Amino acid sequence: MGQKMNPLGFRLGVTQNHRSHWFAQQKNYSEDLREDERIRNCIVNYVQRHMRSSSNHGGIARVEIRKKIDLIQVEIHIGFPNLLIESRGRGIEQLRTDVRNMLNSVDRKLNIAIVKVAKPYGEPNILAEFIALQLEDRVSLGRTVKKAIELAEQADIKGIQIQIAGRLDGNEIARVEWAREGRVPPQTIRAKIDYCYYPAQTIYGVLGIKIWIFRDER
Repeated sequence: MGQKMNPLGFRLGVTQNHRSHWFAQQKNYSEDLREDERIRNCIVNYVQRHMRSSSNHGGIARVEIRKKIDLIQVEIHIGFPNLLIESRGRGIEQLRTDVRNMLNSVDRKLNIAIVKVAKPYGEPNILAEFIALQLEDRVSLGRTVKKAIELAEQADIKGIQIQIAGRLDGNEIARVEWAREGRVPPQTIRAKIDYCYYPAQTIYGVLGIKIWIFRDER
């Protein structure tokens, strides 16, 4: 049963925290929720346009949003902040301008902060993006998964589980491949498990990448 629900929501309030921090009246809740989604999509699209290439990837671990009456604070937890700051001479100022134009709000200030992740490949989103980039470049599945597990083990994790589904290596029949290293207890609530889903757009179709990373146990 532990695999049938999102591992992050399953542990919310125990080992996981909210990614958005704000309060809204019931009639305004849906609009604020869509606004959060637009902010995250704008940041991810900007990073993919200006940073992502065949030699590197964006490396966004998560985006945390805090809203007040006249202020929106956005924290971008990123594994390789120097790439964003030095991105084609634009950097964080251009990103702030894009987000402000997307919000179309003049009565609220916008603050964007960059937080560096100490061990990037210990974050499932960064690792999934690395796998997706390799698969899109037609690197073999076995080599990609093996390299991803090696990178994750350097981040001092206790276990990792990777699932990739779709037309793997261009086969006509879709299948699901699993890889696990170490221990990953999906039904233990006190276990701090990070999870993400990431799609990879290959020439054969879309591959679904799921990663579970077991960090520690309370």
